[in-house]
Amino acid sequence: MPKHGKKYAEAVKTIDQDALYELLDAVTAVKKNATAKFDETVEAAIRLGVDPKKQDQAVRGVVVLPHGTGKTKRVLVFAKGDKAKEAEQAGADFVGDQDMINKIQQGWFDFDVCVATPDMMSEVGKLGRLLGGKGLMPNPKAGTVTFDVTKAVQEIKAGKIEYRLDRAGQIHAPIGKASFSEQQLSDNLRSLIEALVRSKPAAAKGVYLKSAAVASTMGPSVKLNLQSFR
Repeated sequence: MPKHGKKYAEAVKTIDQDALYELLDAVTAVKKNATAKFDETVEAAIRLGVDPKKQDQAVRGVVVLPHGTGKTKRVLVFAKGDKAKEAEQAGADFVGDQDMINKIQQGWFDFDVCVATPDMMSEVGKLGRLLGGKGLMPNPKAGTVTFDVTKAVQEIKAGKIEYRLDRAGQIHAPIGKASFSEQQLSDNLRSLIEALVRSKPAAAKGVYLKSAAVASTMGPSVKLNLQSFR
């Protein structure tokens, strides 16, 4: 068991461990206890009533957080010709085709998200082991394999995040920074939960939103009341 410091122990005392907090109250408590010297990330952890081992109960998707994540992502676009020019005009940080593929094969990974036009995927697919292992492989379900590179780049820059069910049946996703206002964090959190509700698999039975909590990087978690979403 990891040992927590005095600040964490004091912060825990301010949280009712048996209570389920409304979204705005929860993020208010999280902000109050985010006392690190850096701007802590606020993250939500949501347990879903699905079987992660069954393909027909997989939960994966994207959502554009209304107030972003507080981090500007570096976007790499694999494209040629006019689509490459379009990506540059849209604000992509890196644009190219075989030249970028060669750089990655040589160990370059100074980017956060990859976008590729469909005609590039036969070549980008050769990077499967390199990109896939880091969760960077372009994917149609995430909107990162598309000819509409302008929309893809702009949404990522605006705060689009991808969520994906893990082996424990949970979704972990950032909803902003501790420096955000309570309303901004609450809005982002609500958008994430509503996106998960829309992603509910048809095969899922029983209670779908089982439990959820929100916490900052160094602070204690606060349990959420999900009744209104059910």
